Amino acid sequence: MNQGTQTAEQMEGTPAQQVTPNGPQVERRVNRPRQGFMGVIQSAATTVVIALFVITFAIQAFQIPSESMENTLLIGDYLLVDKVHFGHGGVWGDVEPYRDIATGDIVVFRYPVNPTQHFVKRVIGVPGDRIRLDNKRVYVNGTALKEQYVVYRDVTRDSYRDDFPKIQFPTVVTPESLHWWRQMRELTHNGELTVPAGQYFVLGDNRDQSLDSRYWGFVPRENIIGRPLVIYWSMRHPERMEAIAVEPESVSDKLVHFTYTIGHLLQETRWDRTFRLIK
Repeated sequence: MNQGTQTAEQMEGTPAQQVTPNGPQVERRVNRPRQGFMGVIQSAATTVVIALFVITFAIQAFQIPSESMENTLLIGDYLLVDKVHFGHGGVWGDVEPYRDIATGDIVVFRYPVNPTQHFVKRVIGVPGDRIRLDNKRVYVNGTALKEQYVVYRDVTRDSYRDDFPKIQFPTVVTPESLHWWRQMRELTHNGELTVPAGQYFVLGDNRDQSLDSRYWGFVPRENIIGRPLVIYWSMRHPERMEAIAVEPESVSDKLVHFTYTIGHLLQETRWDRTFRLIK
């Protein structure tokens, strides 16, 4: 042991011998520092501040409520979203591994039509890209994308959805889709839609059952929150919990919701998806 290094016994306050210059050994007791009440409060406050910082700036939890990203993400997947990977730099620019958003990235973003809602989709076009679909196959700047992650489940043909952007009336008619249809016509040339600066074109992996950029338009850069990092839990039938209490209001509702979750945790958990990295 190096000179001056305390042993575990010394830290616990048991007697430890010390050699004096004259040779005889004398005993001394090393007192263990005691943490007072204010020290406990300070430690707890530090922990809370760190947790709030992580939740606010670094990591956020989300649940997948729809089938639009199957089979990459399933209904009942619970995600941790990295909020710094696609950051804008700033004071953390030299510390965090920031990079630009690229084609193929999965992103969580505030829905442009209703920013209180959060969507998760895959980026298909970045600013300046030219996008078109031909019989469901996606072409970016004239080159077909290799999309091993995509699934098709609708055998019927929808020319608006499958041969986008044909200048025709959208099949999903809402005030938002009509506004987007007018904007889309202005940005479409030679059968290709050009992505404007600061905007992103996104699609769901479950390509036939996804309400995405084909129907409501681009995602502004400032709406993008981050990228899904890992599935920390996945439940096979989350709708059973929602049927019991979608938004528990009373103490009894919360108790029933909690009891159901605990009682069916082992049976309903998709263990093969738990702690799976998202690509």
